Amino acid sequence: MLSGCGGGNNNNAAPTDAGANAAATNAPAATSSTEPVTLRIAWWGGDTRHSYTQQVIDMYEAANPNVTIEPEYASFDDYWKKLAPQAAANRLPDIVQMDVSYINQYGSNGQLEDMTPYLNKQIQVADVNENVLATGKIGDKQYGVPLGVNVLGFQYDPELLKKAGVDSIPENWTWDQYKEIATKAKAAGLYMDSSMAADVFFNYYLRTKGLSLYNTDGTALGYEDDAMFSEFFGMLSGLIEAGAVPSQDKLSQTKGVIEETDVVKSTGIGMWQWSNQYVALQIAVNRPMALAQMPGPDMEKGLYMQPSMYWSITANSKAKEEAAKFVDFWTNNVEANKLIKGERGVPISSKIKEALTTELSDSGKQVFQFVADMEPKTSPMSPPVGSPEVVALLTDLAEQMNFGQIKPDAAAAQFRKEANAILGSR
Repeated sequence: MLSGCGGGNNNNAAPTDAGANAAATNAPAATSSTEPVTLRIAWWGGDTRHSYTQQVIDMYEAANPNVTIEPEYASFDDYWKKLAPQAAANRLPDIVQMDVSYINQYGSNGQLEDMTPYLNKQIQVADVNENVLATGKIGDKQYGVPLGVNVLGFQYDPELLKKAGVDSIPENWTWDQYKEIATKAKAAGLYMDSSMAADVFFNYYLRTKGLSLYNTDGTALGYEDDAMFSEFFGMLSGLIEAGAVPSQDKLSQTKGVIEETDVVKSTGIGMWQWSNQYVALQIAVNRPMALAQMPGPDMEKGLYMQPSMYWSITANSKAKEEAAKFVDFWTNNVEANKLIKGERGVPISSKIKEALTTELSDSGKQVFQFVADMEPKTSPMSPPVGSPEVVALLTDLAEQMNFGQIKPDAAAAQFRKEANAILGSR
């Protein structure tokens, strides 16, 4: 996590910057209302995220004495288990942290507010890249404001790469070169990586071919030729079978525990991850690390700036304008972002990115630079549609392939049949 570096958080930061920022942009100041307001806000994450988020909340309450914010947080899985019954009862918190896999579901069910009327009024987004802001749109409705952006890449130990007999990762490497390096890693007694999240990286692979995992409205899969499924997952399961990456049994035992990963233990060269996960890995590894772009061919067609997550305002909120002001505070307040330090992704505001350049750890600077380098090479993100059930299905099939329990061709056919049934019934 980017907030994991840089020493103690700035608890003494001046809490009045929101009003100054708002005045500078002719927006209503956060302190303009004196009516008592209570906001509930919910997010997922670990202890570090909870700690700095509470500090940002404290800052906001100090600047807005009429506002009381009640926090609700949990781990990722528990978060969605708690949110579902609240949604069914129309008792969602005023502000919820939304994931790209869920925003379409909650938005299309009428549970999220269209935030368009608040943009450049309560929420200043004039210096936000239009393509980045559009990642929170479903159709013509803005259901979320991105908290930050990430980009996929390979995060690795350069010295372990050299131990495998490779001086550097080619600037425009291909999947074939990836497999060649993985073979050399195995010969040197190393693993290449710790596998890939099935839905994220298969979608990237499809995008390099001008396609995507889902069609534009999320009612079916976005590709017709199952040979692409077989090619991609056949490559991954083949590397496991060859011993170039850890077995599924080993991956299952260490899943989610960064300290147990092979790169941390110096038995693996690197990991495929989103850029905002790099600093946490760097801290755990405690050795010089580097970032490499995704393999191609046609990397530029596949790569995109992914919202790490969103702040969304719920339809049942009774204090939508005040909720929007908090989202603005998070997005545009400099002192708040000195606490956040990009842990939820590189900030979307250009002025905040500039203000943080002197606040970041060395690894944080690496991430900001990597994202800046990759941004010109990215294509617009596919519409944020999809289904958690489809993701779970694909993850399960990927694990079965990795265990050798099902062949890629059979998994491709099963995935198409079951995924389209799920998507078509929504």
